[in-house]
Amino acid sequence: MTRDHATGAAGPISTAERPAPAASPTTGPDTAAAPPRRLTLAVCCFGTLLVLMNYTAPMSTLSATAADLGAGLSGQTWMLSSVMLGIAALLLITGGLGDAHGQRRVFFYGALLLAASTVVCATAGDNGVFVGARIVQGIGSAAIMTASLGIIGYAFPAGPKRVRATGMWGAMVGGGITLGPAISAALAMVDDWRLGYWAFAVGAVLLAIAVRTLVDEYRGDRPERTDWAGAVLLGVAVTALLAALVQGRSGWLAPEALVLFVVAVVLAVAFVIVELRSAAPMVDLRLFRDPDFNAATLGSLFTGLSILGVLSYLPTVMQKSMGMTALAGGAMLGIWAGTSFVVSLLTRRLSDRVRGWHRLVIGMGLSIVGDVAILGIAPDAHWARFVPGLVVSGVGSGLLNAGLARMAVESVPAHRAGMGAGANNTARYVGAAIGVALTVVASTSVMPSGDAAVDAGAGMDRALVVCAGLSALGALCIALTRIGKRARTDA
Repeated sequence: MTRDHATGAAGPISTAERPAPAASPTTGPDTAAAPPRRLTLAVCCFGTLLVLMNYTAPMSTLSATAADLGAGLSGQTWMLSSVMLGIAALLLITGGLGDAHGQRRVFFYGALLLAASTVVCATAGDNGVFVGARIVQGIGSAAIMTASLGIIGYAFPAGPKRVRATGMWGAMVGGGITLGPAISAALAMVDDWRLGYWAFAVGAVLLAIAVRTLVDEYRGDRPERTDWAGAVLLGVAVTALLAALVQGRSGWLAPEALVLFVVAVVLAVAFVIVELRSAAPMVDLRLFRDPDFNAATLGSLFTGLSILGVLSYLPTVMQKSMGMTALAGGAMLGIWAGTSFVVSLLTRRLSDRVRGWHRLVIGMGLSIVGDVAILGIAPDAHWARFVPGLVVSGVGSGLLNAGLARMAVESVPAHRAGMGAGANNTARYVGAAIGVALTVVASTSVMPSGDAAVDAGAGMDRALVVCAGLSALGALCIALTRIGKRARTDA
């Protein structure tokens, strides 16, 4: 491993993990010994694409999967949220592991873990096994996402090249959400819902091979201890909060719900204390002194909370209320996600003419408009009625995905790229896990009318209003970080 004496940053190491000649995260590895950057970027993007395809796989086949595995409404909530728990609990750990022991190594083992857990999903005989495998999928996905974005942060220097690279990485989020439900639904029509998981398992094996052969190794400046205590506290805190929200459907003042809420708060406080005292924390809390880091973290949290959560459940509601097939419901979600994919790719043309925090606020604003335009799901509604709202929301998501990816790596020191990626994505998927639970709670809390299809649409309307309010709160919080930064600069 080498160091760039001009910047003090640690450099990448070679594929064989020997010291690289004259390399640094600013200039990248020696091109004579390392794979071309375009291949590195392609593998990183494919990894993120596959993670999001796995993540969204149940969205279009949730009813069929639940019926086959004997899962009720609470079980369906866990089916959608379980992968996010695994992602949220381990993202920060995998970011630190990548910085300390090598991003490629973490990427490779994450791909293997994703392949194995996806096979278990394909062969699950009950909901408990399926949910457990989905949590493990989330752990593998966490490794892939942090390592891939961390590698981009090392391999591409700040400026137009990094803007293009992070824009493409962010576009894969939309691309995966577009393809996952569609492929899952299409393969379910050929056989059943399990076939999609077999296909994704094959993709994960191919990813592991590509990582091992086409990606160079990058790491931070020194090995560090792994903060497993912080990982356990964060994972159990999020799980307790999610369980409290699910339990709250039967009464927010029920003893079980109140106890779970208290446990979640206590564990969250304990997590902060552990991070402050740890010699090698999952996330260096001093990073929160940077307003740009705060804006990126808040943007990711509210993206998951107000956008990913509600749209994860949308295909299921459209099937219940409008009688859509699984493939048609997945296609409707694909309108939003496909738009997000295209916009993320095009954001590189904005360059620095639109500042990062502006993109986040605009993205949140467009999500609010999209949520309002989607209101009105009902048995007699035509699918075309919802296309404009999904497109507007997709534009907002595209701006958010690309902007957040760039801010995640630029708001931290170069040798902390993995930690920055981990913190950013942890916030996103903690928000998404909570957002799914809030959506299910809101959408199933309407007064029954005797018509399940009507009730499903009315419940989704309530959830969309709640999420529009959360997007507004997110935009306000991001704007406040900018005001704080300006005040600090003026002082």
